Amino acid sequence: MVASLARPGGNVTGLSIQQTDAAPKQLDLLREFVPRLGRLAIVANVDSRSAELDMMEIRDIASALGLHASTIEIRGGERIVPAMEALRGKADALYVVTDPLLFANRSRINALATEMRLPTMCSYREYVAAGCFMSYGLSLGGNFRRAATYVDKILKGAKPGDIPVEQPTKFELVINLKTAKALGLTIPQSVLGRADQVIE
Repeated sequence: MVASLARPGGNVTGLSIQQTDAAPKQLDLLREFVPRLGRLAIVANVDSRSAELDMMEIRDIASALGLHASTIEIRGGERIVPAMEALRGKADALYVVTDPLLFANRSRINALATEMRLPTMCSYREYVAAGCFMSYGLSLGGNFRRAATYVDKILKGAKPGDIPVEQPTKFELVINLKTAKALGLTIPQSVLGRADQVIE
């Protein structure tokens, strides 16, 4: 869509939500909170090319960290429950790759994961508010506010193609204590102090 992030050209600019650079930190956090983490399941909507690419990259990072990583490919909302049920007893934690389909079904995914005692790592606080164990990623609300500055510049005459596409620079850690308790996980106070938000 753009020639480069620094000089998009054409009539398109904006803020990127691509955050695969955060994946190593997300997996480090998950390993810190889930001490016996050995098997990681990664769920993604493979009808979304970007989600499929994220899934493959996360799988490679997990493998490099010594985790046995398996992927769960979902095509359509009706496949979520059977795919999650197939995970029973086969994973120690679940990484949810963000896309609109999984975002819309986040409550169902988190309820199933909690029932199967699978800690979940997600990318946005909205997932944690819906029951995900933990998220580490950019703030969608912050991105929306930043987008207003782009609109302001364009309305004042700037050409979109001259405004660099902004990459995420600030990430937030959000933890759901209610989910942690349901999973039997104890979160040290020192760790809670690092969180940007704790949902009780």
